[in-house]
Amino acid sequence: MSDEFHKPTQYSGAKFETFMGGEDPAQISRVAHETAQALLSRVRDSPEPEVIERLVAFTDEHGIDAVAELWSRASPRSLPGALWRIYLLRALMRQDAEGTSLLFQRGSDLATSIDPVVAGAPNPTGPAELSALADQILRGLFEGDFAIALDRAAAFCRITSLGSTSVADDLENTEPERASELTTKALRLSQTAEELVACGRLWRAGTLD
Repeated sequence: MSDEFHKPTQYSGAKFETFMGGEDPAQISRVAHETAQALLSRVRDSPEPEVIERLVAFTDEHGIDAVAELWSRASPRSLPGALWRIYLLRALMRQDAEGTSLLFQRGSDLATSIDPVVAGAPNPTGPAELSALADQILRGLFEGDFAIALDRAAAFCRITSLGSTSVADDLENTEPERASELTTKALRLSQTAEELVACGRLWRAGTLD
């Protein structure tokens, strides 16, 4: 792996949206499935705290590109696809914790569903609370109920999508370009939520691979 993948990469919102909205190839590479299955089996069979913490913080040291090389082209309804989306969401939540927490808080205030409870963030949710939530969700993949971790991530996506749509409505007349960006973000977050829910369903059925 080249040196550039050993350094964390800071991405703009547009870059995240490109990742989250990109189409997955029809054929999934064998290495994506093998590495995802090997990693998850190894850690869940023997959940050593120090190993889990290194995996949670992996992209802080090596950058999201290191994970992208393995899993970003996998089907959204697969184990590597699920892992990729959780890592990507964590990077988004931590790299723009202030902006994302504002959207999440707006969505939480407007939500009429149980999504805020499912996501598990304290209210109010500031940047620090959002970063902690990101770590909790990722850690849950390795040491808790995998499907519940996916449900929490999906709830986060739906709440933030709702908040993005609301702020976009506020800005439609005064900042139409920003409103359009937020609308696109909302759609892609909503799509990611659906993909994570599908992965959770497959996991519970024992067919997520």
